[in-house]
Amino acid sequence: MDGTDRQSETVISLADRLEHYRGRLPSTCQLLAVSKGQPVERIREAVACGQASFGESRLQEAVAKQEALTDLPPLDWHFIGRLQANKVRSILRHFSTIHSLDSLPMAERLNRIAREEATTPRVFLQVKLRPDPNKTGFSAEDLREAWPALQRLEALDLVGLMTMAPLELNLEERKALFEGCRALAVELGLAELSMGMSGDWPEAVKAGSTWIRLGSSLFGSR
Repeated sequence: MDGTDRQSETVISLADRLEHYRGRLPSTCQLLAVSKGQPVERIREAVACGQASFGESRLQEAVAKQEALTDLPPLDWHFIGRLQANKVRSILRHFSTIHSLDSLPMAERLNRIAREEATTPRVFLQVKLRPDPNKTGFSAEDLREAWPALQRLEALDLVGLMTMAPLELNLEERKALFEGCRALAVELGLAELSMGMSGDWPEAVKAGSTWIRLGSSLFGSR
């Protein structure tokens, strides 16, 4: 945990935590509040503090929350979990942004169903730039090879790349990974980067992240 996050441990309320992080983010980077596992009341509290973008990874849990929050103005829901073929249609119906498109076959399925649903989701392509048995995603080489085919998927708004640093990486290795992801996005002409979580967001922001995903450091332990 870096010094910035150690300081946040002394910040008590969710409102204070939101202010704490917002004050440290550049205007080019937005905060995605990872609300998976959090009760509806905590989301309402965050909304009252001006937070509108929330990340969920469990479809059934997310749909129940959305149904419980219909009295609020429309919120910006991001799907951050692994895509499963049998859940694509429901994900498209409940999320405007997807952070975890990890293969060309899944992209083709997502595109087909998005056309049927008459929707155009904002999509981040998940890349895996270091070996990690716990993560999926395009390698840089695979993404370059698939890029022409991906660009032909007209129902998808391909906005950027998403990556996660393996837990065992040290500070310099995390920096290099995030900088490599930024370079790949620039090469492909993609403007957005979903990089950085509670333990490594400062390095991701320095490398050009446009979205950081904060859960436990924002809401506290579940």
